[in-house]
Amino acid sequence: MNELILADRELEVGFIGKLDALLEGIERIDAGHKASPNNEQFLTDKEVSSWLKVSRRTLQDYRSNGMIAYYQLGGKILYKESDIEKMVMNGYRNAYRLET
Repeated sequence: MNELILADRELEVGFIGKLDALLEGIERIDAGHKASPNNEQFLTDKEVSSWLKVSRRTLQDYRSNGMIAYYQLGGKILYKESDIEKMVMNGYRNAYRLET
């Protein structure tokens, strides 16, 4: 019986140790994270395609046709969230009603 209690205690101590290591890693990542200028949020093509409900290929067409602003860092494509919001709002049209 004592062996089971000791084994459980060892698992518990090991688990807590791993949680502590994970927390330290998260804190290190958070400390190394620098906010972008003006607290601008950058999105990946996967995030933008999900948000706009278009395929990633359609986003590529938008980039090729100059319809959407983007940044390219190496092979990574990023979009400023404010640019995407502006693009969406430029396509907004007020509803109107025909008077009878």
